[in-house]
Amino acid sequence: MIPLSVLDLVSVREGHDVSEAMAATAQLARAAEEAGYKRFWIAEHHATEGVAGGAAAVVLAHVGHATSTIRIGSGGIMLPNHNPFVIAEQFGTLDALFPGRVDLGLGRAPGAGGRIAQALRKDLMHAAQSFPQDVVELRALLTGDIDLPITATPGLGAKVELWMLGSSLFGAQLAARLGLPYAFASHFAPDHLDEALAIYRRDFQPSAALDKPHAMVAMTAICAETDAEAVFLASSQDQAFVRLRTGDPGRLPPPVENYHESLPPGARAMLDHMSVARAVGSPATVREKILRFIERTDADELILSGSTYDPQARCQSLRLIAEALGET
Repeated sequence: MIPLSVLDLVSVREGHDVSEAMAATAQLARAAEEAGYKRFWIAEHHATEGVAGGAAAVVLAHVGHATSTIRIGSGGIMLPNHNPFVIAEQFGTLDALFPGRVDLGLGRAPGAGGRIAQALRKDLMHAAQSFPQDVVELRALLTGDIDLPITATPGLGAKVELWMLGSSLFGAQLAARLGLPYAFASHFAPDHLDEALAIYRRDFQPSAALDKPHAMVAMTAICAETDAEAVFLASSQDQAFVRLRTGDPGRLPPPVENYHESLPPGARAMLDHMSVARAVGSPATVREKILRFIERTDADELILSGSTYDPQARCQSLRLIAEALGET
Protein backbone atom coordinates (compact mmCIF):
# COMPACT_ATOMS: atom_id res chain seq x y z
CA MET A 1 0.00 0.00 0.00
CA ILE A 2 1.27 3.48 -0.80
CA PRO A 3 1.86 5.89 2.12
CA LEU A 4 -1.17 7.66 3.56
CA SER A 5 -1.08 11.19 4.99
CA VAL A 6 -3.50 13.70 6.49
CA LEU A 7 -4.47 17.23 5.45
CA ASP A 8 -6.06 19.30 8.22
CA LEU A 9 -7.77 22.70 8.01
CA VAL A 10 -7.84 23.31 11.78
CA SER A 11 -11.61 23.57 11.56
CA VAL A 12 -13.41 25.84 14.03
CA ARG A 13 -16.78 24.33 14.93
CA GLU A 14 -20.02 26.14 15.57
CA GLY A 15 -20.33 26.71 19.32
CA HIS A 16 -16.58 26.27 19.85
CA ASP A 17 -13.49 28.47 19.63
CA VAL A 18 -10.03 28.56 18.05
CA SER A 19 -8.33 27.16 21.15
CA GLU A 20 -10.49 24.05 20.92
CA ALA A 21 -9.69 23.78 17.19
CA MET A 22 -5.97 23.83 17.97
CA ALA A 23 -6.39 21.14 20.62
CA ALA A 24 -8.39 18.99 18.20
CA THR A 25 -5.68 19.33 15.55
CA ALA A 26 -3.01 18.14 17.97
CA GLN A 27 -5.23 15.23 18.98
CA LEU A 28 -5.79 14.33 15.33
CA ALA A 29 -2.06 14.45 14.60
CA ARG A 30 -1.38 12.04 17.47
CA ALA A 31 -4.08 9.69 16.17
CA ALA A 32 -2.57 9.84 12.67
CA GLU A 33 0.90 9.10 14.04
CA GLU A 34 -0.37 6.14 16.06
CA ALA A 35 -2.21 4.76 13.02
CA GLY A 36 0.91 4.90 10.85
CA TYR A 37 0.23 7.89 8.60
CA LYS A 38 3.34 9.42 7.02
CA ARG A 39 2.63 13.16 6.97
CA PHE A 40 0.37 15.65 8.71
CA TRP A 41 -0.12 18.82 6.71
CA ILE A 42 -1.77 22.14 7.56
CA ALA A 43 -3.37 24.34 4.90
CA GLU A 44 -2.94 28.11 4.95
CA HIS A 45 -6.24 29.99 4.69
CA HIS A 46 -7.01 33.56 5.66
CA ALA A 47 -10.06 35.57 6.71
CA THR A 48 -12.14 32.38 6.93
CA GLU A 49 -14.12 32.07 10.15
CA GLY A 50 -14.19 28.29 10.17
CA VAL A 51 -10.52 27.67 9.35
CA ALA A 52 -7.75 28.51 11.85
CA GLY A 53 -4.60 27.50 9.96
CA GLY A 54 -3.62 30.98 8.75
CA ALA A 55 -0.35 31.03 10.72
CA ALA A 56 0.65 27.65 9.35
CA ALA A 57 4.21 27.57 10.68
CA VAL A 58 3.00 28.35 14.21
CA VAL A 59 0.37 25.61 14.03
CA LEU A 60 3.02 23.18 12.77
CA ALA A 61 5.18 23.91 15.82
CA HIS A 62 2.16 23.07 17.97
CA VAL A 63 1.64 19.82 16.05
CA GLY A 64 5.33 18.97 16.17
CA HIS A 65 5.43 19.22 19.95
CA ALA A 66 2.31 17.03 20.20
CA THR A 67 3.90 14.24 18.13
CA SER A 68 7.28 12.55 17.80
CA THR A 69 7.70 10.75 14.46
CA ILE A 70 5.12 11.80 11.86
CA ARG A 71 6.30 14.31 9.26
CA ILE A 72 4.69 17.73 9.63
CA GLY A 73 4.26 20.22 6.84
CA SER A 74 2.33 22.81 4.91
CA GLY A 75 -0.28 21.89 2.39
CA GLY A 76 0.48 24.52 1.70
CA ILE A 77 2.18 27.82 2.30
CA MET A 78 0.73 30.29 -0.22
CA LEU A 79 4.02 31.88 -1.22
CA PRO A 80 2.56 35.02 -2.90
CA ASN A 81 1.37 36.05 0.58
CA HIS A 82 4.94 36.04 1.91
CA ASN A 83 8.54 36.60 0.93
CA PRO A 84 10.96 33.68 0.49
CA PHE A 85 13.36 34.86 3.18
CA VAL A 86 10.75 34.83 5.97
CA ILE A 87 9.48 31.39 4.94
CA ALA A 88 13.07 30.07 4.88
CA GLU A 89 13.55 31.34 8.44
CA GLN A 90 10.22 29.89 9.63
CA PHE A 91 10.77 26.44 8.16
CA GLY A 92 14.44 26.46 9.08
CA THR A 93 13.27 27.03 12.64
CA LEU A 94 10.81 24.15 12.37
CA ASP A 95 13.56 21.89 11.06
CA ALA A 96 15.78 22.84 14.02
CA LEU A 97 12.94 21.98 16.39
CA PHE A 98 11.87 18.77 14.61
CA PRO A 99 14.88 17.55 12.59
CA GLY A 100 14.11 15.40 9.57
CA ARG A 101 10.35 15.76 9.93
CA VAL A 102 9.48 18.97 8.07
CA ASP A 103 7.78 19.34 4.66
CA LEU A 104 7.28 22.67 2.90
CA GLY A 105 4.48 22.49 0.35
CA LEU A 106 4.15 25.66 -1.74
CA GLY A 107 1.10 26.99 -3.53
CA ARG A 108 0.49 29.97 -5.81
CA ALA A 109 -3.04 30.91 -4.77
CA PRO A 110 -3.49 33.63 -2.11
CA GLY A 111 -5.66 31.43 0.12
CA ALA A 112 -8.51 33.94 0.48
CA GLY A 113 -10.46 36.59 -1.40
CA GLY A 114 -9.25 39.93 -2.70
CA ARG A 115 -9.43 41.57 0.73
CA ILE A 116 -6.38 39.64 1.83
CA ALA A 117 -4.13 41.59 -0.55
CA GLN A 118 -4.90 44.84 1.22
CA ALA A 119 -4.55 43.26 4.66
CA LEU A 120 -1.15 41.81 3.75
CA ARG A 121 -0.02 45.00 1.96
CA LYS A 122 0.75 42.85 -1.08
CA ASP A 123 0.18 43.07 -4.83
CA LEU A 124 -0.88 39.46 -5.11
CA MET A 125 -1.25 39.53 -8.89
CA HIS A 126 2.37 40.58 -9.29
CA ALA A 127 3.45 38.16 -6.54
CA ALA A 128 1.73 35.28 -8.34
CA GLN A 129 3.58 36.17 -11.54
CA SER A 130 6.92 36.03 -9.72
CA PHE A 131 6.04 32.74 -8.00
CA PRO A 132 8.51 30.57 -9.99
CA GLN A 133 11.40 32.91 -9.19
CA ASP A 134 10.37 33.05 -5.53
CA VAL A 135 10.34 29.24 -5.34
CA VAL A 136 13.86 29.10 -6.79
CA GLU A 137 15.02 31.76 -4.33
CA LEU A 138 13.43 29.97 -1.39
CA ARG A 139 15.08 26.70 -2.36
CA ALA A 140 18.43 28.48 -2.62
CA LEU A 141 17.97 30.01 0.83
CA LEU A 142 17.54 26.50 2.23
CA THR A 143 20.10 24.59 0.14
CA GLY A 144 22.69 27.18 -0.88
CA ASP A 145 22.56 25.94 -4.49
CA ILE A 146 22.63 29.57 -5.70
CA ASP A 147 24.82 32.30 -4.23
CA LEU A 148 22.61 34.90 -2.57
CA PRO A 149 23.62 38.16 -0.89
CA ILE A 150 21.99 37.12 2.40
CA THR A 151 21.90 33.97 4.53
CA ALA A 152 18.79 32.74 6.28
CA THR A 153 19.60 31.70 9.86
CA PRO A 154 17.84 29.46 10.69
CA GLY A 155 17.23 28.26 7.15
CA LEU A 156 20.42 27.51 5.27
CA GLY A 157 21.21 23.81 5.49
CA ALA A 158 17.78 22.86 6.86
CA LYS A 159 16.71 19.40 5.71
CA VAL A 160 13.26 20.56 4.64
CA GLU A 161 11.44 18.49 2.00
CA LEU A 162 10.16 20.95 -0.62
CA TRP A 163 6.90 20.15 -2.45
CA MET A 164 4.99 21.89 -5.23
CA LEU A 165 1.21 21.98 -4.83
CA GLY A 166 -1.38 22.56 -7.50
CA SER A 167 -5.01 22.46 -8.54
CA SER A 168 -4.37 23.31 -12.21
CA LEU A 169 -1.68 22.62 -14.80
CA PHE A 170 0.69 25.42 -13.73
CA GLY A 171 1.95 23.67 -10.59
CA ALA A 172 2.52 20.45 -12.50
CA GLN A 173 4.65 22.24 -15.09
CA LEU A 174 6.71 24.05 -12.46
CA ALA A 175 7.19 20.94 -10.31
CA ALA A 176 8.42 19.05 -13.38
CA ARG A 177 10.82 21.83 -14.39
CA LEU A 178 12.31 22.15 -10.89
CA GLY A 179 12.42 18.42 -10.16
CA LEU A 180 10.18 18.63 -7.10
CA PRO A 181 7.62 16.20 -5.68
CA TYR A 182 4.09 17.25 -6.64
CA ALA A 183 0.80 17.18 -4.73
CA PHE A 184 -2.50 17.75 -6.55
CA ALA A 185 -5.54 19.16 -4.71
CA SER A 186 -8.07 16.82 -6.31
CA HIS A 187 -10.17 16.80 -3.12
CA PHE A 188 -11.64 20.18 -4.10
CA ALA A 189 -10.51 20.69 -7.73
CA PRO A 190 -10.57 17.38 -9.61
CA ASP A 191 -11.07 18.73 -13.14
CA HIS A 192 -7.41 18.81 -14.22
CA LEU A 193 -6.19 15.85 -12.16
CA ASP A 194 -5.36 13.41 -14.95
CA GLU A 195 -3.84 16.00 -17.28
CA ALA A 196 -1.74 17.56 -14.50
CA LEU A 197 -0.28 14.21 -13.47
CA ALA A 198 0.46 13.33 -17.10
CA ILE A 199 2.27 16.64 -17.69
CA TYR A 200 4.26 16.30 -14.48
CA ARG A 201 5.42 12.79 -15.30
CA ARG A 202 6.14 13.52 -18.97
CA ASP A 203 8.14 16.70 -18.41
CA PHE A 204 9.91 15.85 -15.13
CA GLN A 205 13.57 16.88 -14.96
CA PRO A 206 15.67 15.18 -12.27
CA SER A 207 17.12 17.41 -9.57
CA ALA A 208 19.41 17.14 -6.57
CA ALA A 209 16.31 16.46 -4.47
CA LEU A 210 14.52 13.93 -6.67
CA ASP A 211 15.62 11.61 -9.48
CA LYS A 212 12.17 10.63 -10.77
CA PRO A 213 8.58 11.94 -10.54
CA HIS A 214 6.83 11.56 -7.19
CA ALA A 215 3.15 12.47 -7.06
CA MET A 216 0.74 12.68 -4.14
CA VAL A 217 -3.00 13.08 -4.74
CA ALA A 218 -5.58 14.37 -2.28
CA MET A 219 -9.04 13.05 -1.63
CA THR A 220 -11.82 13.48 0.89
CA ALA A 221 -12.15 10.40 3.08
CA ILE A 222 -14.48 9.89 6.04
CA CYS A 223 -15.00 6.42 7.43
CA ALA A 224 -17.36 5.02 10.08
CA GLU A 225 -18.71 1.61 11.01
CA THR A 226 -21.53 1.90 8.45
CA ASP A 227 -22.12 3.78 5.21
CA ALA A 228 -25.05 5.65 6.74
CA GLU A 229 -23.04 6.86 9.73
CA ALA A 230 -20.19 8.06 7.51
CA VAL A 231 -22.56 9.96 5.23
CA PHE A 232 -24.08 11.60 8.29
CA LEU A 233 -20.66 12.63 9.62
CA ALA A 234 -19.62 13.95 6.21
CA SER A 235 -22.64 16.25 6.08
CA SER A 236 -20.78 18.78 8.24
CA GLN A 237 -18.06 19.22 5.62
CA ASP A 238 -20.65 19.14 2.84
CA GLN A 239 -22.57 21.98 4.47
CA ALA A 240 -19.38 24.00 4.90
CA PHE A 241 -18.41 23.43 1.26
CA VAL A 242 -21.80 24.47 -0.11
CA ARG A 243 -21.87 27.54 2.12
CA LEU A 244 -18.39 28.55 0.99
CA ARG A 245 -19.19 28.14 -2.70
CA THR A 246 -22.45 30.06 -2.35
CA GLY A 247 -20.88 33.01 -0.54
CA ASP A 248 -22.00 32.22 3.00
CA PRO A 249 -18.96 30.73 4.77
CA GLY A 250 -18.90 30.12 8.51
CA ARG A 251 -17.81 27.71 11.18
CA LEU A 252 -18.10 23.95 10.73
CA PRO A 253 -21.74 23.03 11.44
CA PRO A 254 -23.08 19.93 13.19
CA PRO A 255 -24.09 17.04 10.92
CA VAL A 256 -27.67 16.68 9.70
CA GLU A 257 -29.58 13.71 8.38
CA ASN A 258 -30.32 13.48 4.65
CA TYR A 259 -28.42 16.68 3.85
CA HIS A 260 -27.62 15.73 0.26
CA GLU A 261 -31.25 14.92 -0.50
CA SER A 262 -32.39 18.26 0.94
CA LEU A 263 -30.28 20.33 -1.46
CA PRO A 264 -31.50 22.06 -4.61
CA PRO A 265 -30.20 20.52 -7.85
CA GLY A 266 -27.41 23.08 -8.33
CA ALA A 267 -25.89 22.56 -4.90
CA ARG A 268 -26.27 18.80 -5.18
CA ALA A 269 -24.44 18.81 -8.52
CA MET A 270 -21.66 20.85 -6.92
CA LEU A 271 -21.10 18.12 -4.33
CA ASP A 272 -21.49 15.30 -6.81
CA HIS A 273 -18.75 16.86 -8.94
CA MET A 274 -16.28 16.11 -6.12
CA SER A 275 -17.17 12.41 -6.01
CA VAL A 276 -14.22 11.38 -8.19
CA ALA A 277 -11.89 12.14 -5.25
CA ARG A 278 -14.18 11.21 -2.37
CA ALA A 279 -14.44 8.09 -0.21
CA VAL A 280 -17.19 8.23 2.40
CA GLY A 281 -18.59 5.08 3.96
CA SER A 282 -17.85 1.91 5.89
CA PRO A 283 -14.32 0.46 5.89
CA ALA A 284 -15.18 -1.80 2.97
CA THR A 285 -16.68 1.06 0.97
CA VAL A 286 -13.80 3.43 1.66
CA ARG A 287 -11.23 0.76 0.88
CA GLU A 288 -12.80 0.06 -2.51
CA LYS A 289 -13.02 3.75 -3.46
CA ILE A 290 -9.49 4.57 -2.34
CA LEU A 291 -7.98 1.61 -4.19
CA ARG A 292 -9.91 2.57 -7.33
CA PHE A 293 -8.63 6.14 -7.06
CA ILE A 294 -5.04 4.98 -6.59
CA GLU A 295 -5.36 2.70 -9.61
CA ARG A 296 -6.67 5.59 -11.71
CA THR A 297 -3.95 8.05 -10.69
CA ASP A 298 -1.00 5.67 -10.14
CA ALA A 299 -0.16 7.92 -7.19
CA ASP A 300 2.97 7.44 -5.12
CA GLU A 301 1.24 8.80 -2.01
CA LEU A 302 -2.28 9.71 -0.92
CA ILE A 303 -3.28 12.55 1.42
CA LEU A 304 -6.70 12.51 3.06
CA SER A 305 -8.88 15.49 3.91
CA GLY A 306 -12.29 15.48 5.56
CA SER A 307 -13.52 17.42 8.57
CA THR A 308 -16.06 16.09 11.08
CA TYR A 309 -17.90 18.08 13.73
CA ASP A 310 -16.91 15.59 16.42
CA PRO A 311 -13.08 15.51 16.58
CA GLN A 312 -13.16 11.97 17.95
CA ALA A 313 -15.07 10.82 14.86
CA ARG A 314 -12.26 11.96 12.59
CA CYS A 315 -9.63 10.26 14.74
CA GLN A 316 -11.68 7.07 14.52
CA SER A 317 -12.07 7.59 10.77
CA LEU A 318 -8.29 7.66 10.33
CA ARG A 319 -7.90 4.50 12.37
CA LEU A 320 -10.58 2.65 10.39
CA ILE A 321 -9.07 3.69 7.06
CA ALA A 322 -5.59 2.59 8.12
CA GLU A 323 -6.95 -0.75 9.26
CA ALA A 324 -9.01 -1.22 6.09
CA LEU A 325 -5.98 -0.64 3.87
CA GLY A 326 -3.37 -2.18 6.13
CA GLU A 327 -3.39 -5.59 4.47
CA THR A 328 -3.40 -4.26 0.90
